[in-house]
Amino acid sequence: MIQQDLALEEDARQLKMQWWREARFGLFIHWGLYAVAAGEWKGQPFDGVSEWIMKRMAVPVAEYEELAGQFNPIGFDAEAWVGLAKAAGMKYIVITAKHHDGFAMYGSASSPYNIVDATPYGCDPLKALAEACAKEDIRLCFYYSQFQDWHHPDAGGNDWDYPDAAGKDFERYMQEKALPQMRELLTQYGPIGLIWFDTPMSLTEDQSRRFAELVRGLQPNCLINSRVGHQYHDYASTGDNMIPSDVFDTDWEVPATLNHTWGYKKADDNWKSPVQLVKLLVDINRKGGNYLLNVGPRGDGTIPEGSVRILEEVGAWMRVNSEAIYGTVPCPTFPYLMPWCGFTHKPGKLYLHVYEWRGGNRVIFGLGSPVKRAYLLAEPEKEIEFVHNSAGMNLSQQLSRLILTLPQLTPDPIATVIVLEYEGELKTEPLKP
Repeated sequence: MIQQDLALEEDARQLKMQWWREARFGLFIHWGLYAVAAGEWKGQPFDGVSEWIMKRMAVPVAEYEELAGQFNPIGFDAEAWVGLAKAAGMKYIVITAKHHDGFAMYGSASSPYNIVDATPYGCDPLKALAEACAKEDIRLCFYYSQFQDWHHPDAGGNDWDYPDAAGKDFERYMQEKALPQMRELLTQYGPIGLIWFDTPMSLTEDQSRRFAELVRGLQPNCLINSRVGHQYHDYASTGDNMIPSDVFDTDWEVPATLNHTWGYKKADDNWKSPVQLVKLLVDINRKGGNYLLNVGPRGDGTIPEGSVRILEEVGAWMRVNSEAIYGTVPCPTFPYLMPWCGFTHKPGKLYLHVYEWRGGNRVIFGLGSPVKRAYLLAEPEKEIEFVHNSAGMNLSQQLSRLILTLPQLTPDPIATVIVLEYEGELKTEPLKP
């Protein structure tokens, strides 16, 4: 009976993971009071990521609270935000409902320290986002900092206003604020795709379990990331901007920045290019992961123009090539690095993303599955000539060689995708001594 119950639980988990595995690309949004500070405090630039300015500069709670009086994001447009995500080819949005500074970005009855009650704006942006996401078939998801809350005296993280760690009553914080706010987020905004917890730090197993049980009790289909702590998760979050070196045999996701910070920082316009982003997306997908790419809106509610332009360019590429991203599964490793291309994979199709196009022959070593057909994804009627053999004497030539004859054409400026349809299972060959 126990084994049957476990099998049913696993079947249910597999079912609720399907949308996330299909999505492969999501938008992270870090937005809060730190967007008003924009990477400076009292005219002094801050070197770190902007959303940590309160902690790193030990800003007293009473002083940081003053940012709420300046927070009036009249430029916020939920439909524009969701439209940008959709245009970029993203399938889900994760927004900071409460970051470590303790400020709720929605109307919370559990704490007056929220955007509706404490700011001139007086509106709930998460309600507008929920409506826009439902209209555009984008999954709405919430980030929630469950352990750190620098505003609450009993939570983790604030050791400058509340230095007496031994005197803190974390249970009181959980009962007064954290669990009630989680209940609000799970009951006031419709179906939620996932809850993105962060920095569990010294949470006990019982505390992590209670957060997870609350989510699953109120929304059984809502996913939970690994930063809930103590293995009560549905999928793994890697370290920030950290990509596994090879195929990672579990469900996983890379949370990553578009520049060097998460929240808005006016001095940081070091944007990754569309080419860099597509290469990262392809690499992460090849290894079986999702790419959760962040933008940091300004305090006025607008997303920086640089972020918008870059995501629109990525979206133009996705509109042509999304078949090679959505629903991909891990791809075996090839015996040689090929910097000129990347791979993604679905059963029966291997997608070759060519970053450095040139007409003439290109060779792929070690593809052990017989190739039936090769063609351009953007123009399926354009067949690519190929020869697939395994002849030769040196180390490279002992491997199967797929020789593609690429036409002289004007390629996609980001990546031109070739579809290789193959027979059987996808197999690659190891180097032979």
